[in-house]
Parts: sequence; structure tokens; C-alpha cells
Amino acid sequence: MRNRADRIRQTIGFEVIGFLLFVPLAHWAFGFSVQQLGVLAVTMSVIAALWNYLYNLGFDHLLARWKNRVQKNTLERVVHAFGFEGGLLFVSLPLVAWWLNIGLWEAFIMDLGFATFYLVYAFVYNWVYDRVFPLPGWKTA
Repeated sequence: MRNRADRIRQTIGFEVIGFLLFVPLAHWAFGFSVQQLGVLAVTMSVIAALWNYLYNLGFDHLLARWKNRVQKNTLERVVHAFGFEGGLLFVSLPLVAWWLNIGLWEAFIMDLGFATFYLVYAFVYNWVYDRVFPLPGWKTA
């Protein structure tokens, strides 16, 4: 299982790279100012970083208990990504609506776009991270 320092490195890398990709793409897709989206992204990044740390720790503990391992197969990575984004969507919806001064439905549609972006990004980032920083004895298939 990953140690605390490794999980922190994983989380910081995820958030920094995600921010650098998200803000320009969201500005292009939704037309809100880079400043508005940047502040929202930083706020969500802090919330997501805490959620990322706790969620990954919990997911690994469950996987270790149920499967006697923490290395994820493709299906487990899909479940992992959907679970992460679903939990974050629950928290972010009211924040997005309030900050962008839009209705809950519009915030929900935007949040689905955000979640879709981060769902794909989380899958790819964690897959790459596990290959760049594998635990001893892991196969990199």
C-alpha cells in the first residue's frame, strides 16, 4: 500500500495538472471568465484534494480487504473513477451554482461536464501514476 508521502505527491500532481488543463478548457466550453473559473477551480481543487486523499485511502483499504491486494484492474479503475467523481459531484453542485450565479440545473449540467472531464482525467492520471511510481513487485500491465 502507498505511504502518506506518496499519496500526497499523487494528490498534488493530480490537482496541479488538472488545474492547468481544466481552466482553459472550461473557459472555452462555458464562456465564464478565466478568473471566475480559476477561483472556482482552486476552491474545488482544495476540496477535491482532501476527497482524493481520503477516497484513495479508503478504496485501497477496501480493495486490500476484499481482494487481498491494492493494484487495480481495469474494472476496478472504472469503479474507482466513478465513485470519486460521484462523491465530488454531490459536494460541488451547490458551490458551482452559487459561485457562478446560475441555477442548480445549469450548475448540474456544467458539473456533469466537469465530472466527465475529471472522470477521464482521473482514470488516465492514476493509470500513468501507477506506472511512473509503481509499488515494489507490481506488474505494469
